[in-house]
Amino acid sequence: MKNIKENMQNKANLSSPVGTRGSFGAGGIDENGFYGEFGGAYIPEILHGTVERLKKAYFAIKDDASFKAEYYDLLKNYVGRPSPLYFAKRLSTEYGTNIYLKREDLNHTGAHKINNALGQILLAKRMGKTRIIAETGAGQHGVATATACALMGMECIVFMGKTDVERQYLNVQKMRMLGATVEPVTSGNWTLKDATNEAIRYWCSNPDSFYIIGSTVGPHPYPDMVGFFQSVISEEIKWQLQEKIGRDYPDCLMACVGGGSNAMGTYYHYLNDERVQLISAEAGGLGIETGETAATISIGTVGIIHGFKTLLMQDEDGQITEPYSISAGLDYPGIGPAHAHFARVGRTKVYAINDNEAMDAAFELTRLEGIIPAIESAHALALLKKEKDNFKPDDIVVLTVSGRGDKDMDTYVKYFNTVPNPLKGE
Repeated sequence: MKNIKENMQNKANLSSPVGTRGSFGAGGIDENGFYGEFGGAYIPEILHGTVERLKKAYFAIKDDASFKAEYYDLLKNYVGRPSPLYFAKRLSTEYGTNIYLKREDLNHTGAHKINNALGQILLAKRMGKTRIIAETGAGQHGVATATACALMGMECIVFMGKTDVERQYLNVQKMRMLGATVEPVTSGNWTLKDATNEAIRYWCSNPDSFYIIGSTVGPHPYPDMVGFFQSVISEEIKWQLQEKIGRDYPDCLMACVGGGSNAMGTYYHYLNDERVQLISAEAGGLGIETGETAATISIGTVGIIHGFKTLLMQDEDGQITEPYSISAGLDYPGIGPAHAHFARVGRTKVYAINDNEAMDAAFELTRLEGIIPAIESAHALALLKKEKDNFKPDDIVVLTVSGRGDKDMDTYVKYFNTVPNPLKGE
């Protein structure tokens, strides 16, 4: 999709403390699909009817008791929810506060992505759809979608950049074993942006397909819909905290953001709670000053991509600049419109986490708690070091571990063997 240059001078505030906030409603969206100035539906005419039918079907199921019963039954008996809220004792000692890990890595398929994939596959079934398409970067959404399609007996086509096919080989094999067709994409720099481009092109040619978007991006109603299906994360955090500490809110919530689905799920039920600080980690890559980065909120300007208005990494002519991150799931040149808005108004504090900071945080969690996180999640873990001086001994910090590190072992091994690392006594 061609991108539109718009107000190149607008910049997001990188790390403003939480300040004046308005009401964010159910996920912060208005009736036209906008979070403040971000969002909307900028789509080709050929998709207008398809998207309108999707909106009608989605809004119909949001309060449908039978839909919710089927969805929550799958979350419990198929996914294995609720995911644990684990008190990380040694990590807490290291940082002088109380750190709880929301263990989305323990879900079936190894990440939070299955929450959304199952919600959308049930919606597709109700709409009479039989062919599902999806994009994927790290492969977790692709695996979750392929899993949901296998469960429901639907055709599945997953678009994935060739670079990601190579660095996420294990997930590619899982998708194929589940019966999905994986389409390697060789345009652009062969990563998530390019996979999304190809998925949208296919959707335009095959508008009767159901497109399961994996993050809080795309035209309205996708950002709202994905956030809604992922909101089970914060729904569980509330009652789990109540059980564990006698109150249903933390002092701080932390999550990584690429498109922003796990972060939106983590924040959803706390958006209007003034007592809770929201802190996001985006992919700094080799550093925001190097150009080898995916830190969209930090350096982005306003534009349109993949059917929605947001902050983008783009040049002065409005052409997308290629993102980079060691994490296959965070190298997207935009950001979900909700997260662009929350950063703009100061509801979230955002750090750009560089590759080496994320990898160090991953090895630290492994050493202290015996948990190998996805590299995406490791970016969130690196926030602990950034915020250490702000923690109080009685603070409650909840950090979402969005996925497990099985898929990233090749990258971890290469990093471990080539970079001086304290685990090797270096």
